[in-house]
Amino acid sequence: MQGTLLVTGGRGFLGRAVARHFKQHGWRVVGIGHGDWTPEQARAHGFDAWTRAEVCAAALAALPGTFDVVAHCAANGSVGYSLTHPLEAFRLTVQSTAELLEHLRRTSPAARVVYPSSAAVYGAAEDRPLVETDRPNPVSPYGWHKKMVEDLLACHASQFGMRVSIVRFFSIYGPGLAKQLLWDAAAKMRSGQRSVTFWGTGEETRDWIHVDDAAALVAAVCERDEPMLLVNGAAGARVTVAAALRLLRDALGADVDIGFNGAVKPGDPRHYHADVTRALALGWRPAVPLDRGFAGYVDWLRSAAP
Repeated sequence: MQGTLLVTGGRGFLGRAVARHFKQHGWRVVGIGHGDWTPEQARAHGFDAWTRAEVCAAALAALPGTFDVVAHCAANGSVGYSLTHPLEAFRLTVQSTAELLEHLRRTSPAARVVYPSSAAVYGAAEDRPLVETDRPNPVSPYGWHKKMVEDLLACHASQFGMRVSIVRFFSIYGPGLAKQLLWDAAAKMRSGQRSVTFWGTGEETRDWIHVDDAAALVAAVCERDEPMLLVNGAAGARVTVAAALRLLRDALGADVDIGFNGAVKPGDPRHYHADVTRALALGWRPAVPLDRGFAGYVDWLRSAAP
């Protein structure tokens, strides 16, 4: 399958990876998002055309042509920001989606919309593999906003015949990720301190997926004919935060003791571990093991932020 792809939030971590993946497979890729790129810079990141703009009705109307697939990566990307700026986070995540869907309903009704949702929709859950049929239980505005977008997409699939794929991604990581746990932890471990302290107990669990595997899963869900598809995006591996930080420390070669303060960080559930049966049924497989992925992330850190 080939055609024209629109990536919203194209300068973001996942947006850039999706653009590269589709471009490498022969697609024409159009991007919209924050930040200036020259045409040469845009092409270097996989975009044939780039528009610097918010995802809103006016900016979308100015985009050329129609689209076969839309990877809607534009959103607020921070749990913390949703707690301190809930209205703005709503606008960035939910309102932008409503305006995108209305634009597509009018101009590209046959387009498949792929939405990178989040495990935050599950929220507080037991320590077991989460399945797509589990009842959502968000514990932050970020998680609620993701759930609202999922409901908007389901509405448009039901009422207007839009083709929708939702991927509930767990912990995406890899070169280019300049925020969240690994970025902050690496900075602490490279600071020269003999010991560093993190939130929680270290027994919290996460399910890591390399950004290249995440982009490949976005492509995989585009190959399906189902009008409404929901899958988990993860490796299907339960990893404690303490184990992940030790693996990062080893990749960095840092001589530092890791400790935890025992406090719960607001908006952070204790356990995230995915059942990936549906994703595997698509023919997709995670290709980057965690140790190799962390080593590649550290190589990027050293080149990007020495």
